[in-house]
Amino acid sequence: MKILKFLPLAALVFITGCSSVQVASDYDSKTDFNNYKTYAFFKEGIDKTEISDLDKKRILNAIDAELTKKGMVKSANPDILINIFTKAQQRVDITQNSYYSPWGYGWGWNPYWGSTYNTVSTSVEGNLYIDVLDAKRKELVWQGVGTGYITKNREKKEARINEFVTKVLKDFPPKR
Repeated sequence: MKILKFLPLAALVFITGCSSVQVASDYDSKTDFNNYKTYAFFKEGIDKTEISDLDKKRILNAIDAELTKKGMVKSANPDILINIFTKAQQRVDITQNSYYSPWGYGWGWNPYWGSTYNTVSTSVEGNLYIDVLDAKRKELVWQGVGTGYITKNREKKEARINEFVTKVLKDFPPKR
């Protein structure tokens, strides 16, 4: 009966653990990011990204919103070009669970009675890469990547994509 009290807490920890997005970024330390005020999307690169056009649109809208918050302006003659690409992999988790009872079968204590069973769960883990290229030099100057679980639920997908983009672009432009 006491175990039932802990199930909601365990479910909350599981859901919270699955919802986080891990991010990392890297950049060219010789680049002066203060010179970048305008941006555009790198169409040739984005067209090669192997996700649905709807998801591309969601990602690009989220990037637009984040860059606008940072004071950048979309332009036909940009300072930087934004490219995206994605990767997804199936993740399989196997957990071994054991249960032992000190009472065993019959009368008295029996240290060998119990059972072991495995729990198998699968999920899709995805990576969203956001590249920033210097438009004049056509060189990569900053890259951010977010790694986390992705959902197939259409209603939650936009919120999840916004979370990915917000967290990836949090450290752009880099502070020195």
